[in-house]
Amino acid sequence: MKYTLGKQERLKSKKLIEKLYKEGSYVKSYPLRMVFLQTTHTSEFPAQVGVSVPKRNFKLAVSRNRIKRLMRECYRLQKDIVYNNLDEHYVFMITYLGKEEYKYQELFLKMEKLLTLFVNETKKIKNDEI
Repeated sequence: MKYTLGKQERLKSKKLIEKLYKEGSYVKSYPLRMVFLQTTHTSEFPAQVGVSVPKRNFKLAVSRNRIKRLMRECYRLQKDIVYNNLDEHYVFMITYLGKEEYKYQELFLKMEKLLTLFVNETKKIKNDEI
């Protein structure tokens, strides 16, 4: 597996994002929250991801962009947790809820915990359907 985060893996569709927030479920590992939805999308990858940092918590665009960059990097290096455990296609949005910036190492551990929670939640939902 290549540890890249290309255009096909990023969530860009406004329709999918709207549907995600209307119908999606979520898991949380403070300061991160993931809203996810099992749906089809145009990419050949099993998941499409988006990241966001609210302007309410970080007024400066420089701060928001730095946090988003760190979040994408943490996801990129750990996406095998998700890819190795998914059968269906998913879209998800990861939002930063904290009011202060976390260091990269702390954010990396929080992202790992969040992705593990997501995989466990999808397995639980799949077992409930069976």
